[in-house]
Amino acid sequence: MEVPGFADTGGLGSLVAALTLGNLNLRTSSSYPHNSHHLPIAHRVFAVINMMTKETLREAFIAVARPLKLKLPSPKSVLRFASLGTSQIPLWNNQPVQQESEVAEFYSCPSPQLSCKVEFNSQDRCCFNYPGGQLLQTQFWDADPPTGPEEGWTIHGLWPDHCDGSYDQYCDSNRRFQNISSIIKESGQLELLDLMRMHWKDFRGDDEDLWEHEWNKHGTCISTLEPRCYPNYVPQQEVVTYFQKTVDLFLGLPSYEILSVAGIVPSDTQTYDLDAVEYALKKAHGHNVVVRCRNGALNEIWYHFNVAGPLESGKFVPAIPVGGPSNCPRNGIRYKPKNSSPRKPSSTRTLPKPTETPPTGTPFVGKGNLMVQYSGRQHGCIISRGSWFAAGTCATFRAFPYTEDDLYLKSSKGLCGFDDDDNFICGADIDEPTAFTAIGEKLSLNEQTVFYSDAVPRRRGQSIIYESSRGHPLSLEIHWRGV
Repeated sequence: MEVPGFADTGGLGSLVAALTLGNLNLRTSSSYPHNSHHLPIAHRVFAVINMMTKETLREAFIAVARPLKLKLPSPKSVLRFASLGTSQIPLWNNQPVQQESEVAEFYSCPSPQLSCKVEFNSQDRCCFNYPGGQLLQTQFWDADPPTGPEEGWTIHGLWPDHCDGSYDQYCDSNRRFQNISSIIKESGQLELLDLMRMHWKDFRGDDEDLWEHEWNKHGTCISTLEPRCYPNYVPQQEVVTYFQKTVDLFLGLPSYEILSVAGIVPSDTQTYDLDAVEYALKKAHGHNVVVRCRNGALNEIWYHFNVAGPLESGKFVPAIPVGGPSNCPRNGIRYKPKNSSPRKPSSTRTLPKPTETPPTGTPFVGKGNLMVQYSGRQHGCIISRGSWFAAGTCATFRAFPYTEDDLYLKSSKGLCGFDDDDNFICGADIDEPTAFTAIGEKLSLNEQTVFYSDAVPRRRGQSIIYESSRGHPLSLEIHWRGV
């Protein structure tokens, strides 16, 4: 049989000609319908493919990809597309998430091993994610201020955790970038950038800053994205891979729809049990999911995966979460609607002043010190910038009522709260202070009185305090001492 426009249909030359002609944009099945001016060529390509063996097809792709700097689909991708037409394969199911390489890079990983299930023994780290072997696709629900689509969670990031729950950060200062959108534009992935602008949102309104933070802190720590892993490396190619993979995983885990199917929807009045939320997400993901709350309301979801092979083309397998557990209460969890009236920006918020002198010793009213208790005894206090200090003078804090139950803290440096890196800090650059509560004389957040650190400060040293136990083994409590 002869295909119009090509000779020698059964040979390699016909497919090489078909793929090179017109610089086809066939990277994904979803992009195919949007390129109608390529349809005649595309039909001829599929006619050629149908008459070729898999072995011949693979040889043809390699022959085309090596000399050309074109973004071509992988053999499996084209076979899948040829057989499925324009239909898409949803990721929301109980099967491992299989992602195929979509670029003309053929780094040889003949026997991919599943990270965190196989011990590291000098494997090629371009084929085996190590030490960050558990990948977390994390999502936000920001209702105040409302951020992102009204009926959709937003992307936080993709984090490479060690298999014990600890993690590295900012792993390569030479690959810290501040121009993520420009990098993606120059790669030609405009559809990716549009999806990021819709779904990867910063609640402060600075999306670019969030993207830079996620890449610099987490993306640089993924071993299979190191430049040496790309045979024909183009500068910043790995940045595009990171964001594309994160968006792909996010779109396959539509948390809003998953929860809605279980009857869990945003409400100003309805509350939910943690078991119900976790069960709905586990049923869709295929394994346990970590749910995070802020002030008793849903705020974040962490989907955990182990990966067989490189991040770009490997198989994502739902995994048992490592690291910190949920911090949500067991009952009474709120799921705030995004269409509720937002509070005024913190920069214009006026903090109320006490109307009278509080009774002596009343916890978290007026002025006081934040004393740290570790292992059942007092061990230092918190200084004005928010660090834990074992020796020296304790800072004086003011506690301001925010609502009937919530309070803000302020030191001489400014308002206090947990920043994007989960560090407790006080300063003028805190735009949104954390709303704490008090349980007796103990500081509480999300109905928990336990906070975390990495080590007890020694002598004149200081330690950072964290809200989450993720990667921070030392637990502590913070008590109020009135002054």
